[in-house]
Amino acid sequence: MTTIVSMLEDMVATLNEAMKDAVKSDKGNKTAGTRVRKVMQDIKRSAQDVRNQIQEIRTE
Repeated sequence: MTTIVSMLEDMVATLNEAMKDAVKSDKGNKTAGTRVRKVMQDIKRSAQDVRNQIQEIRTE
């Protein structure tokens, strides 16, 4: 079972990795913007997994 802390640490690491592409996107690189959007979609899924994990713990 994955801990909530490790799930959040993975999300933070993913966001930190996306920072380079975010900077490129701010400078007008459209491909980098697409990569940032993909990462954000992955983060959204991960956040939902964290929410589900917390809910599961609460109902035990």
